[in-house]
Amino acid sequence: MTTYKFFFLLLLIPVFFSCGNPKSEKRPAEKTRTAYENPPEWAKEAIWYQIYADRFRNGDPNNDPTPEDLKGAYPGFVPESWTITPWTQDWYKHDPHFKDLIGKVDMAGDTMKVFPMFSRLRRYGGDLQGVMDKIDYLDSLGITAIYFNPLCEGPSEHNFDASAWRHIDNNFGPTPREDLEIMDSEEPDDPTTWKMTGADKMFVELVAKLHERGIRVILDYSWNHTGIEFWAWKDILKKQARSEYKDWYWIKKFDDPRTPENEFEYEGWFGVKDLPEIKETVYHPIENGVIKFFEGNIFSEDAKNHIFNVTRKWLDPNGDGDPSDGIDGYRLDVASEVPLGFWRDFREVVREVNPDAYLVGEVWFELWPDRMQDPQPVLEGDIFDGVMNYRLYKSARHFFAKAPYEIPPSEFVDSINSFYSNLRPQNSRAMMNVVSSHDSPRLATSLFNDNSKYNYYADPVGNPDYKINKPDAETYEKVKLLLAFQYTFLGAPHIWAGDEMGMWGAMMGDTRKPLIWKDYDFEPETIDPRGYDRKPDEVKFNDELFAHYQKLIRIRKENPVLSHGEIDYEVVDDENKILVYSRYDGKNEVIAAFNVSNEAKTIEIPLKYNGEYTELLKRYNFSQNNKMITMKLPAGQAVIISKQ
Repeated sequence: MTTYKFFFLLLLIPVFFSCGNPKSEKRPAEKTRTAYENPPEWAKEAIWYQIYADRFRNGDPNNDPTPEDLKGAYPGFVPESWTITPWTQDWYKHDPHFKDLIGKVDMAGDTMKVFPMFSRLRRYGGDLQGVMDKIDYLDSLGITAIYFNPLCEGPSEHNFDASAWRHIDNNFGPTPREDLEIMDSEEPDDPTTWKMTGADKMFVELVAKLHERGIRVILDYSWNHTGIEFWAWKDILKKQARSEYKDWYWIKKFDDPRTPENEFEYEGWFGVKDLPEIKETVYHPIENGVIKFFEGNIFSEDAKNHIFNVTRKWLDPNGDGDPSDGIDGYRLDVASEVPLGFWRDFREVVREVNPDAYLVGEVWFELWPDRMQDPQPVLEGDIFDGVMNYRLYKSARHFFAKAPYEIPPSEFVDSINSFYSNLRPQNSRAMMNVVSSHDSPRLATSLFNDNSKYNYYADPVGNPDYKINKPDAETYEKVKLLLAFQYTFLGAPHIWAGDEMGMWGAMMGDTRKPLIWKDYDFEPETIDPRGYDRKPDEVKFNDELFAHYQKLIRIRKENPVLSHGEIDYEVVDDENKILVYSRYDGKNEVIAAFNVSNEAKTIEIPLKYNGEYTELLKRYNFSQNNKMITMKLPAGQAVIISKQ
């Protein structure tokens, strides 16, 4: 395995007492009994915002991670010189402890010699208090749902390497050392002994405050693997074949205590040994890099029950049968690598506690980098309500940014139709329409590198020509063009926290830079890890782009037809590079029109209804004659026109 592939796989890995009844009129609607096989209505109306806690905001420096908290994380050791990384530091600037990493051998047996290896040991101290401090900001943006990357106890900055699923990470809460004492006092496999830590209680409080603002919350979990500090795994390491948890994981061979060698062998996720893999009822190796859905279940009933107990805890923290104090669903990591039978059982558990909960799966590549999975098998009503809609973005990137090559409007529409032809309408509208995430380049950087395939060596280590500097003005215009599509199309739009601020960043961790809040003064980015000369880039909050996001969110929220309506393609003009579609119901219509050519075009747009229409995005002028609009649409621009 090449160094790059190793990083790529790792980066793909890469609550609670009642706090009283929320009293604001903006609280989410009362829980309804959504039909078991259908997504909840609120998920179709969601404006998603994804938060990566360590990089969101450091609201409480007193709970910052210590070297002790990093035990079990990459690279497998912590230099004595290690410290928290300053929030505003130039991203590619070496931390003082990097000098003590260079040339060392990591836990995978690789020699540490490039920036992405060093930066994985960084911690910035983001926490739940930081999220609480920015609730007004989130409310002003207009988002209605938050997807938190894993918050469970774990040593890494991403927390997919869980050491305990049942608790919020101690460094995200107000009392980190006391939280560890509470965890140590429990029997991890006996939920009757579980107590609420300070971090757990703070998360419950945060959920209540977000619910008061009308903001839903889902948590990210990976039931496919744990970290090497996970309590059951540590028991196996100690007791080997005598461990009562030996059937929880794929163990190939136990150590023979009669020999000096350590014969212990096991499966790690994608071969990554610090992510031991949970055992299924069928062995389903990934052959030739092809990932496919498969039938089966989790092998150990005890492991399943533990997962289900954790799941119930966050859905109904005080266990009183009323889930209003809990989270609103789950995002499920590496969903294709967990058996379908387990997911069916998981849905039953979730919907029994909260019939209005939302389940979204990470369904991505079938064969990287060109073939993406068809999510239809998990969207039939018995598993997930939606998936992270990466394949829609991959096609939209071609059309709106000619990246890595141009496709005409007809091909774009054909690709969309192929994506949705075998999906139920209710699931199409509940998809999480991502344009970037913690596992991919930021939107602006993705479009800036228009000669690069989507997520293919999208970083300065794997691609010496990859652009890591601030994208140019032309790219940000493409960003706005694609966003107009995202906010008017089928499915719920998603924001990777920081995109609305104008942030940029490649893969390999660069997409996970700390957020650029206005009250911080950031060092300019002046360093290129390849040693190239680089013009300094000012790191500053982009007010104009933020306002654009606010406007698009307001348009979507004020026009429910964009969440629930049908879609017709009214103009698909390959010669002039024009695409126009209508979102409509029995009396409402919103039209989105796009000119992806390099010159202004006069277009005619048919209308479904009589009455007055208004342009919502930029107040472009047009003429209306009965049921036809005529207008001149500038090059590289979009309009959104609504029936009044």
